[in-house]
Amino acid sequence: MRIAKRSPIWHPFTQHALQPDMTKVLRGEGAYLYTEDGRRLIDAISSWWVVTHGHCHPCIVNAIREQAGKLNQVIFAGYTHDPAEQVATELLKLTCPALEHVFFSDSGSTSVEVALKMALGYWHNTGRQRTQIVVMQHSYHGDTIGAMSVGSRGVFNAAYGALMFEVTSIPFPARDREQIALDALENACRNEHPAAFIVEPLILGAGGMLMYSPSVLREMKRICEAFDVLFIADEVMTGWGRTGSLFACEQADVTPDIACYSKGLTAGALPLAVTLCRADIFDAHYSEDRTRTFFHSSSYTANPVACAAAKANLDLWQQQEYRRRVASLARMQEQALAPFCADSRFANVRRTGTVTALELNTSDAGYLADIGPKLLAFFQARNLLLRPLGNTIYVMPPYCVTAADLDEIYAAIRDAADLLM
Repeated sequence: MRIAKRSPIWHPFTQHALQPDMTKVLRGEGAYLYTEDGRRLIDAISSWWVVTHGHCHPCIVNAIREQAGKLNQVIFAGYTHDPAEQVATELLKLTCPALEHVFFSDSGSTSVEVALKMALGYWHNTGRQRTQIVVMQHSYHGDTIGAMSVGSRGVFNAAYGALMFEVTSIPFPARDREQIALDALENACRNEHPAAFIVEPLILGAGGMLMYSPSVLREMKRICEAFDVLFIADEVMTGWGRTGSLFACEQADVTPDIACYSKGLTAGALPLAVTLCRADIFDAHYSEDRTRTFFHSSSYTANPVACAAAKANLDLWQQQEYRRRVASLARMQEQALAPFCADSRFANVRRTGTVTALELNTSDAGYLADIGPKLLAFFQARNLLLRPLGNTIYVMPPYCVTAADLDEIYAAIRDAADLLM
């Protein structure tokens, strides 16, 4: 199928035959986006979960401006610079004490690739050939090959099966299936001696905003420790306050062996990611034997301008005002969501921290549910950036969103059910 006139741009996760026209955004400020046709949109999903303190936060904009005029890029193999050094130092203060080394990359997907390679390199360089990875059902870790391999198999990656490696999958620990999931993890660790278990802590994002308890996360870490399996926490989405604490693992008192952070690392201003690890994982690659080098890089590793944005963001997190905003938004979200619990048109109404989600109670379910594009168009007409996952609607706004904004968002969700069900 061809259309008469089309843009040369191929947009992500977009079926252009069904959505030929894109909304042009001219600028952003706070929780709002301003479009070419004069509308103001409430960014109810933080522009794909990246914007934390709001669009174009002046402290971060100023840091980018200053750094861009000083040093905008330098090779990071054999060279370093102050913004990267400062970000690494501050990150190690904010995260678990057992995490001692920081590897920079460009996105959530690449931070996961780095984590997997760190884990496999650790076992290889210590003379123990462990290669199997254990994952969780419905998980999503990105769209590069390794990240796809450790995510759920389905519509996202069906065409690319020939590229992906096999993994062991355990069930999602739904409320009535927690022990089943834990038993499956223990059996996999005991019988397969895997290299690592990778998990999204507390919330599975693209898999449907599925939520589980900190006690389960804590038990999963205990099982991995008992069988000497590396525990990789993919906090690309769950980090930076989304779950109510700065990092989701804090709520379970869990220290990952390897942790991935991105999205909110620069408060959504520029692409940047990090993978943190224990000292012994670094030490397994530390040698005068050059074959034990950690062979991973990208051209823009630790880009100075992106690191300057991250440093400004980390400075904001040192201020109690910004932590209080997370707690305030969590309370506002709880209040706004409460009426939906008694509404039979909705199912599985849930919240973790600042993130809420609920399903339209319809037989047309799943990521490719026909109701998904209808909901997207409805919310667009109501001047909301809400992008449902099929019949699953979720709200994950920047922390500067107001109670009035939330009222507008949830009123539109109720109205969508009135119109479309």
